[in-house]
Amino acid sequence: MKTIIWPRLALPVALIAIAAVSPVAFPASQAGYGTLHELAFSLILPAAALIVVAWALLKRSPLSELAAALGSGAIAGALATLALEAVRYTGFRLGFMRDNLPELMGVLLFDRFALGPTLASTLAGYAYHFWNDACFGMIFALGRFRLRAWWAIPYGIAIGLGFLISPVVQALGVGLFGVNFGWQFAATVLAAHLAFGTALAWAIQLRSSRSRALERMQAA
Repeated sequence: MKTIIWPRLALPVALIAIAAVSPVAFPASQAGYGTLHELAFSLILPAAALIVVAWALLKRSPLSELAAALGSGAIAGALATLALEAVRYTGFRLGFMRDNLPELMGVLLFDRFALGPTLASTLAGYAYHFWNDACFGMIFALGRFRLRAWWAIPYGIAIGLGFLISPVVQALGVGLFGVNFGWQFAATVLAAHLAFGTALAWAIQLRSSRSRALERMQAA
């Protein structure tokens, strides 16, 4: 019995830790733990490869439900990024945020801080941004256990709050909660992550409903 229970408990924790590597890398780089360019090769890409390998192996194992959680969480998180971006980019264009963060992340990934963005660096920044949110989706799908999908809403807000107290806002020069830039900064960040959490909850609930319907059809 222990040989069955142990991996069912330990594997989700291990997968959550691996999925957290990419989102943590950006604030870690701003805290001085290496450049984002360096961390991309030493942490972000290896962690992404491990996630893909784990998904492929688990899909054909007795723990296939973990592969399903990885897949559904990644898709839901990536889709929810569209809702986040609708709010974030609008706020940026209105002057409520200081920088276009995906573009900045691309500059840091390509180690072009002194040179500025290119089309390639901007595309890489957005790809990293979407992958981070896919990772947040995987973390939620793996860690929610029996919690209802709507718990993704406070989860999204918590991510936004984490960003507002992270080393990133200090590096941007806006201060904790963006106090040096104005209330609009924090309001935009929280509204964007509220949209992310709401879209994440909807996407996960939709996929769960489809899975249950498919199971009923197979049982019939």
